[in-house]
Amino acid sequence: MPVCLGAAAVGGGVVGAVPGALKAKFGASEVIVTIMLNFVVLALLNWIVASKMHVGESLHTPPINAGAVPRLSDVAAAFHGSAANATIIVAVVTAAAVGWFLFRTRAGYDLRAVGLQPDAAEYGGISVARVHFRALAFAGALAGLGGVNYVLGYKQYYEEGFAAGSGFLGIAVALVGRNHPAGVPLAALLFATISQGGLAVNAIVPKQMVEVLTAVVIIAVAVTVPEVQRLVGSAVRRVAA
Repeated sequence: MPVCLGAAAVGGGVVGAVPGALKAKFGASEVIVTIMLNFVVLALLNWIVASKMHVGESLHTPPINAGAVPRLSDVAAAFHGSAANATIIVAVVTAAAVGWFLFRTRAGYDLRAVGLQPDAAEYGGISVARVHFRALAFAGALAGLGGVNYVLGYKQYYEEGFAAGSGFLGIAVALVGRNHPAGVPLAALLFATISQGGLAVNAIVPKQMVEVLTAVVIIAVAVTVPEVQRLVGSAVRRVAA
């Protein structure tokens, strides 16, 4: 299991370092680069699996036995039928480690400073390009660890397209969690509950209702941001005048 966790973090970090290097060197948009890189990485993984580890009709690897993570239903009857597994411990520990890094280290301070105001950070002597590279490589490593839940804890094998939509969902989670290590796990739990609840009632409620409910939550949180409130207030005052 430690080898799998390390491989996931290293693999994600290598992928994240590519847009990080392009951002640091050429100022390339990390959004465009990462979206295009998705197809490259997926094609590479599919080629590796298809040529070396293909099992069955669908494109997936053999089951992972040595590194498989037990489900919570195996240790507590209250979780009977749930796909929740022990990787939740990894998630909590990772969130705590990120919080310590951001608020207790010099590198974390540099990252927050660049995120808030890159021009001021560069004037203060921080290498903005280096921070961009480090942030994207670090984020890639965290994304790699995110896949551990599915590969080791849920399906217990790699399957084509298992992480589809995770990036956009992660943006929503970060927005609702206010980009804070303490808020992100709570926001993730909220969205997971909505998603799982949608699967449970999909026989009587259209699945689009889950997407609508998710959008309502995102909008409700977005309008509470002070910057948005100021813009809305200014617009209301101009209309009233």
